[in-house]
Amino acid sequence: MSTQTTTNIEDLVLYKVVDGIAVLELNDPPANTYTYEMMTRLDQCILQARMDENVHVILLTGHGDKFFSAGANIKMLASVTPRFKYFFCLHANETLNRLEQTPKLVIAALNGHCVGGGMEIAMAADIRVARADAGKIGLPEVNLGVLPGTGGTQRLCRLVGKSQSIELMATGRTFSFEEALEMGLISHIFNQDNFMDEVMAYARQFLPPNKASFAVGRIKRSVQSGMEIPFESALCLERELQQQLFCSADAAEGLQAYVNKKTANFKGA
Repeated sequence: MSTQTTTNIEDLVLYKVVDGIAVLELNDPPANTYTYEMMTRLDQCILQARMDENVHVILLTGHGDKFFSAGANIKMLASVTPRFKYFFCLHANETLNRLEQTPKLVIAALNGHCVGGGMEIAMAADIRVARADAGKIGLPEVNLGVLPGTGGTQRLCRLVGKSQSIELMATGRTFSFEEALEMGLISHIFNQDNFMDEVMAYARQFLPPNKASFAVGRIKRSVQSGMEIPFESALCLERELQQQLFCSADAAEGLQAYVNKKTANFKGA
């Protein structure tokens, strides 16, 4: 069984909504490592943000300024049965799939070290941004005699390519956020001193009234789901998502604003 000692599961992932942004904060000091309990709480928060009509963007970060997450709790893994480990990984896969498939933009704000399962969580986000000189990123599981088993082998190759992902995982090396930026794993690096202010400002560009967040969410779904199925099927998915948008209030607003040469006032619906 799990060895999590925290009595209140809600403390493991802190949840708040700020101006249409659901902020999910991994919170298990000192390294924000995750257990079954934390992943269960993360799953709850993802569903809460998904169902909340006032949430347009999901922002995932870590508590403190040293770690986004160092991945799975190794002491916990060393103390449980192989059967528990299997179901633990299965549930983590299901949780991150839910995050990846939620039709709202997900941004991972890497405030500190992001390694192992922490990087696997971050890769399930749509966009990753990082705090300058704040830590390392990588998948060092090979040094424990295992592989990145929470989607790492599959998501990394889709983000940086097959050969580079195999080399990174087979060596198990960790690398800087700046190097991750160069390989396209991270989209932006923000200043250390006002990191979260810059991240929130970045996230707000995807919110109504300036942006049609309903459309942003369907763009995300079209890419995340479409790239995993045959091309013709992906085009069919794209058309169906487009039809949802054609029926939306934001599409009516955007098209009419364009015709009238006005600035659209989107509602996110």
